[in-house]
Order: sequence, then C-alpha cells, then structure tokens
Amino acid sequence: MNSTDTDELNSLPGADAPVPAAGQPPALTNGKLPVSDPAQVKAETRRLLTQHRGPLLRVISLFALASVAGLAGPLLLKLVVDAVAAGTTVGYVTKVSLWLVGFVVLQAVLRRYAVAASMIQGEQVFAQLREEFMDQVTALPLSTVEKAGTGDLVSRTTNDVESVSFAVRFAVPQILVSCITVILTVVAAAVVSPVTALALLVGAPFMIPVTLWYLRRSAAGYLAERESYSVVNGAITETIEGARTVDALSLGPLRRRTIDDALAGSYKAERYTLFLRSVLFPATEFAFWLPVAAVLLWGGWLASQGVVTPGIVAAVALYAVQLIDPINTLIMWLDELQVGASSLARITGIRNVPADRTATGAKPDGVDIDVRGARYAYRPGHDVLHGVDLHLRRGERLAVVGPSGAGKSTLGRLIAGIHPPTGGAVTVGGVPLVDLPLEELRSEVALVTQEHHVFVGSVADNVRLGKSSAETAEIERALDDVGALGWVRMLPEGLDTEVGSGAHALTPAQAQEMALARLILADPHTLVLDEATSLIDPQAARDLERSLNAVLAGRTVVAIAHRLHTAHDADRVAVVEDGRITELGSHDELLARNGSYAALWKSWHAE
Repeated sequence: MNSTDTDELNSLPGADAPVPAAGQPPALTNGKLPVSDPAQVKAETRRLLTQHRGPLLRVISLFALASVAGLAGPLLLKLVVDAVAAGTTVGYVTKVSLWLVGFVVLQAVLRRYAVAASMIQGEQVFAQLREEFMDQVTALPLSTVEKAGTGDLVSRTTNDVESVSFAVRFAVPQILVSCITVILTVVAAAVVSPVTALALLVGAPFMIPVTLWYLRRSAAGYLAERESYSVVNGAITETIEGARTVDALSLGPLRRRTIDDALAGSYKAERYTLFLRSVLFPATEFAFWLPVAAVLLWGGWLASQGVVTPGIVAAVALYAVQLIDPINTLIMWLDELQVGASSLARITGIRNVPADRTATGAKPDGVDIDVRGARYAYRPGHDVLHGVDLHLRRGERLAVVGPSGAGKSTLGRLIAGIHPPTGGAVTVGGVPLVDLPLEELRSEVALVTQEHHVFVGSVADNVRLGKSSAETAEIERALDDVGALGWVRMLPEGLDTEVGSGAHALTPAQAQEMALARLILADPHTLVLDEATSLIDPQAARDLERSLNAVLAGRTVVAIAHRLHTAHDADRVAVVEDGRITELGSHDELLARNGSYAALWKSWHAE
C-alpha cells in the first residue's frame, strides 16, 4: 500500500477502531466495542463450515452437477460445426439439438434445487449466528454497554447483522456457484483443446494484480465504513432521545452540526470504498472479454494451420464467453463478501469483551449487604465514590438523598451489583456480589430506575419478564399491588393488549408501574429503587410507595429519591455528598443534628 492510500485510510472515521492484535486481550477503546482480528474471523468461518459440512457438501454437489450439465452446450456445438463442415444430415443436427435442449432443462432443474438448498442452508447458518449474537449481546456487562454508547451497539445489531445476513444468504452461494463454474469450464476447455485453451489465461495478468490490490485495502476500508455507520446512528439516536432537552436549550444547530459531521465522515468512508470498486470493476471487466478475443485470434490461426478444427475453436470460444458471467459474479459478490466479513468481525468482536465478574460458586451466608471501603470510577483516576462504608440491615428501608451528581445512583448500582467496585467490596452474606452468577445475583438484588422500557408484546408478557412462569392470577396481583390493574383492564384487550413500538402506547407513569409489577414478580430480597416513582405525580407516588411498603414487607429496600417524604418514611437516611456518606441515621436523628439533611428538609418544605 503506498503512502497516499495509507494516509487516506488512516483519515477515515473508524480507522482507529479497536482491532485486537492476535493473541492479545481486547478492551474497550475510545468507547468502542472490540472488533475481531482476521485470524478470529477465519476461525469463526471454519467453525461454521465444520458445523454445517454435510448440507454445504450437498449444495456444492448440486451446483457442480448443474455446472457440468451447462458444459454440454459447447461440446454439442463442436459436434454440429464439425459435422456440418464435413457434411451431415438434418436428422443428425436435430438429434444433437434435442440433446442440447435436454441438458439445458437438466441444468435448470439442478440449479433450481441447488439454489433452494443453498438458501435453506444460508437461513440455517444465519439463524445460528443471530441467536449466538443475541446471547452474547444480552450477556454483555451492563457497565460495558453503557460505556460503549448507543450508536456502536445499535449499528452492530442492525447494519452489521443485516450485512452478514445478506452475505450468508446470497454472497456465499453465489461465490460457490461461480468458483465451481469457473473451474469446470476451464477444465472442459482444456479437455477439448489444451493448446487453444491457453488463450483463456491472457486475462489473468490484468485481473490478479488488481484483485490483490483491492483485497489488501478493502477489509480495512469496509471496517471504517461500518464504524462510520455507528457514529451516524449514535448522533441521530442521541438527538432523538434528547429531543426535549435539545429544544429547551436551543441546541438544534449544535446537534445538526454533530449529525452533519457524522454524515461527512460516513460519506468519506463510503467514497473510499467506492474508489476501490471503481478501480476493481473496470479492470476486471476488461479482463473478462480479453480471453474471448484471444481465443478467436489464437484459435483462428491454429485452425488455419490445421492444428485444430473450426468446431474446437467455436467450443473453446463459447467456453470463454461462459466464463464472463461467473467471473463477473465472483468479483461482484467478492465485494459483498468483504462487507459481510467486516460486519462479521464487528459482530464476533462482542465475544472479546472481557467479563466484569467471575462467578466463584461461593454461597451467601445470609442476605445482609455490606459496603466496605467502596470506590468507583467511570474513568481511571476520577473516583465518583470515595471509600463508602454501609451496612444494610435485613428488612430495613434506607433512603439515600443528596444533591445531584453526588454519587447516589452510582452507589445504588454498586449495591445492585450492576457495577463491580473499582476499590473495596460490596458483599451479600459475606460473598462479593461480583462472585455470584448473574441469574443468582438478580434473585438476590434487583434495581429499578426511572428509565423503564416497554418491550414489544402484550402487557402480560412485559410483566412476566420478572418471572417467566407467572400465571395470569399472579400477574394481576402484581399489577394490583402497584395500582395498575385498573387501567390495564380498561385497555382494548386487557392483559393481552399489545404494547411497545408500533402498538398501544403507554404513558411514562404506566410504563413505570408495569416495571414495578415486574419487580414484585421477581421477588428479590433486596430492592434498589432509583427514582422509581419519579414519573408519577407526587400524590400518586406517595400512595404507590405506601402500597409497596405493605407488599415488600420483610425485604430490604434502598430508595434513592429527591422527594423527601420517602426519607421521612424510611428507617434510616443516608446523605451522600461528593461521593461520600456524610450523614446516616433516622429522619428525626438527622433533623436534630441540624446538618445537611436538615437543610435539605427545610428547603424542600419551603418550596
């Protein structure tokens, strides 16, 4: 690669994407999820080929038979030409023509079954890839997902999955067909006349160097192109999700510039890969037709010297023409395969995300949660929490209050086991939360935030996410406990009403109540409620919290809230300031101290 190509490639968006070196542990780089290296992509391809070896051999065999049937045409044409030159009968020509029609029909039938088999095989491979990918995505550490950002993960689950799907369904079968056809056609031409078939090689000096030039650059180019899509997705998604803030703060021009910059980067990446194709396709197109002209000229001279017959020249020339379509198809789908391979590298790269915890198999001795010297930093060297100590008493209600940005939500996430502490420890029954398998952890501690998601499906299916085996009666009791059963019964189809994207739209308050119903079904012994009733009006929130207190009796509840009536009702109150617990005690005790909590209480009552 010359210096100009290198400079242009390095300037593309995503050129610094985290492609791990072979044998090195990958890590999140610049907020981007890792990308598999070429060796890993090849290993993944070999794994898939090995697992689907039988069906793949069947597909190849059918295409090979179809290609063999298609090779009969030039041979039969040779017989007709030589027979006519020597003098023959109409009956002979008719008989050969019927054989020709028969082989055409046979080729069509074989190709039909070959294409059907390849499509079925492609769907099976893609289904496996998709299921494995979703398993890997849902198993990603939540801390990693948050750091990676929306655009990168969304682009992998949409653009990249779609590209791999297209490659598996169409590119791989087409390349197989083309390779088989090219090999058999060249062999057939060599069998008819080796000396005449030499002319088929004249296009190689033009095609091979250009193709190699393209392949050396295309992988990195398409990786940068795929990466640029994640930047565009992220810029647009963040703008849409923050539309109200953008409008309130008049950030429209700034967000438009951000999106324009992302689109400019994507345009640059697209233009680079288009440049590669603009060199590849014209050069290979010239190389396609050169052998046809060479066969006619070379074969004509050989025929004039009596070395071969006119029929041989016609057959080899026809084989040369038959090579054009499969080689053209091979080059075209090779380009699509490069796109698919780049997307596969991004998809399989998710496997390289290091786990943020390792289950040790240790069993908790009790349900008490202890936070000892806990520290946490979203960025190395910038602690959000500074040596927090806290013992949660079984069955108590602890309210966590403090100014915005003090670290309340971060502390809640550590208690819920979402983030492993970067220092100190958070344990349940003496066992660090990060030592528990995720499924077991969620049965111990659960987190509900003010950000609630409504999944596409029925109301019952959404609530049942808390407990997959829940019966209708259990779901209704959970909804009733949070005061949601009334409005659910008023929906067009009650519990069976479809909600989520494109279906019945729930209000933020309804979505929040549904999330709390899930929590009741999940039935963990410790709950972390991070502004879990913030989207409900104050009086309704007050009533809901009282109902939850009755339902959640006996469970430990950590409530992070700005509404201080939650603190008033709690057994203890923890005041968090600048990443530290500065006050801890009951509502009355903290008021008597006349410290930070007392000031917050007075300020809240004065509003």
